[in-house]
Amino acid sequence: MSPAALDYRSAFDYAPVGLVLSRERQMIDCNQELLAMFGAEREQIIGSSFEILYPTADEFERTGRRIAAQLDSSGRYADERVMKRLGSGGDIGRGSLFWCHVSGRALNPQLPHAAGIWVFEDLSSKRVLSVELTPREREVAALLIQGLTSKLVGRRLDISPRTVDVYRARLMRKTGAATTTELVHKLLQGQA
Repeated sequence: MSPAALDYRSAFDYAPVGLVLSRERQMIDCNQELLAMFGAEREQIIGSSFEILYPTADEFERTGRRIAAQLDSSGRYADERVMKRLGSGGDIGRGSLFWCHVSGRALNPQLPHAAGIWVFEDLSSKRVLSVELTPREREVAALLIQGLTSKLVGRRLDISPRTVDVYRARLMRKTGAATTTELVHKLLQGQA
């Protein structure tokens, strides 16, 4: 492609991160990087709910509520979460789970899911998911990585801090971590 041919559509299509335009949590357009990341064909994505990219329907629903509750004043949101590959092509395994950084912006902060622009970055080259985690363990792990306390994790997930501590203990047991700091280190280094 020549520099003269570069336009907004080309920038969208060839961006080095996955990009999605959405309406009411339906994907209305995406770029090539997103298709490659999720091992998907365009026909699987366009017109589909984001739910197909989540490990479970519950995680899709809870994340949607969290996004709506935590948008900043300009409608921005970001987190790290575990996503699911569709794996229809190439060597990407169908249904395999991977860590993903997701950031985006609702075009109208008062209507968080009406229309948005979302960026997906595959973290699997840096962070491997090597132990099997339950949906809630994945959510707690993602928030612990952000440095949140049990109280703040509990608020975000609408569970008690004591329940967060139970999930943290399970994560520590599964990863062999002796402390929360070690747990976070293992999660960040892909040793969990």
